[in-house]
This record gives sequence, C-alpha cells and structure tokens, in this order.
Amino acid sequence: MDKSSFFQDVYEVVNLIPPGRVTSYGAIANYLGTKSSARMVGWALNSSFAENIPAHRVVNRKGILTGKIYFGGNKMEDLLQTEGIEISNNQIQNFEEIFWDPAKELL
Repeated sequence: MDKSSFFQDVYEVVNLIPPGRVTSYGAIANYLGTKSSARMVGWALNSSFAENIPAHRVVNRKGILTGKIYFGGNKMEDLLQTEGIEISNNQIQNFEEIFWDPAKELL
C-alpha cells in the first residue's frame, strides 16, 4: 500500500466517526490491517487539515489529546467539547463509553 492510498484510507475511516464519539490512532491502524502503524495514522491526520477531516475525534489509546499541538491553541479541545465530550487535563473523561472502534462499528 503506498502512502497516499493509506492516507486516503485513514481519511475515509475518520470521516465515519460520528460527532460525540472518538477513536484512537491504533484502532484505525488495526481496522486498516496495519496494526503497528498508529504513527502513520497520526502523520496522515497531520496532513489532513486542508482535507476537512474531523481529525479532532482521533486521540491516543488512553484518550489523551496528543494531537492537540497540531490544531493550535485549544481548538481540538474546543471542537470536542462542542460535541459534548468532557475533557480534563487534556484527557477525555468517559473515554471507554464514547470510544468508537471501526473494527466493531464498520462490520
């Protein structure tokens, strides 16, 4: 799989995450059959800002807003809170409850 095809696959999955739900870089990588490429998912999302992708809905496996720096300021947190997601100290509070696993949701 070439890089541009992988990035496009990531964007397609991220576009399916419903508002008010989040997933992780690793869950997307696992769904795409590339379990060890969570960092590549992050790179794809870092390149996605011109693509109008809801990248703010993707966090690390512990629910921490590790990609926040790429949004500038508190934009990632603000977008998530607008969708009703509770955040404290850069971490989603009810992460397990709102976690969206594409491997289960996109059967």
